[in-house]
Amino acid sequence: MDVEALVRRDRIVVAAGLTGISLLAWLHLFQTARHMGGLSMDAAMPGMAAGAASREVLLAFAMWAVMMVAMMLPSAAPIVLMFAGINRRRAASGGVSVPAGLFVAGYLIVWTAFSLLAAVAQWGLQRLAAVSADTLTATPALGGAILIVAGIYQFTPLKSACLSQCQSPLGFVLNQWREGARGAVVMGLRHGMFCLGCCWTLMALLFVAGVMNLLWVAAIAAFVLVEKLVPAGRLVSYTAGSLLIAFGRWVLARAF
Repeated sequence: MDVEALVRRDRIVVAAGLTGISLLAWLHLFQTARHMGGLSMDAAMPGMAAGAASREVLLAFAMWAVMMVAMMLPSAAPIVLMFAGINRRRAASGGVSVPAGLFVAGYLIVWTAFSLLAAVAQWGLQRLAAVSADTLTATPALGGAILIVAGIYQFTPLKSACLSQCQSPLGFVLNQWREGARGAVVMGLRHGMFCLGCCWTLMALLFVAGVMNLLWVAAIAAFVLVEKLVPAGRLVSYTAGSLLIAFGRWVLARAF
């Protein structure tokens, strides 16, 4: 089998793996949302009402971690597939073969860490009554503020710099390549950090319509994918930023 045939085979295997993991994550979210339907968070997750803070944060962390896999892994597919292809070609030339899963592991470590921070933030906001315990929706005042902050962030240089790394898998690989298994994890971590810098405010938008509102979750995930993949990604960002700011001002006006 020639090298290009091996590359195609590896890309198919990796794509199938990413698709399978993403689908399992979405299935888990659907099951969780159905289980929580009509129940408050205190009722749906045993131990919360009793004040078991650590258990509450742990359960919220698990929910956020699965949600980040479902939302963010599809948008990372292009860079993972490129890594797999380049790695196969390098291995055919005498280099060391490194599983693409190590890159994915590094990428998901970043979003797992974010999930822990999000879970702690959720717990704190619930204690302050800024987020509803039953729907995990922010108050109008907080929701409006989140919308405006997310909208403003779309125009910042940091957003632009991080998005450019996410939009150019080849450029990232050429500038960030590291050898070996440890190098693959480091590359995944670096790409995850760029992705986090690009999308963290978009993830905060989950509080606006409800963290477990799956239509809202899917809409944000779709926007992340479009923003990273379409050639006019910056135009998409600026347009979304303007709309978010306008919507946030409208929400705040109604709140006060």
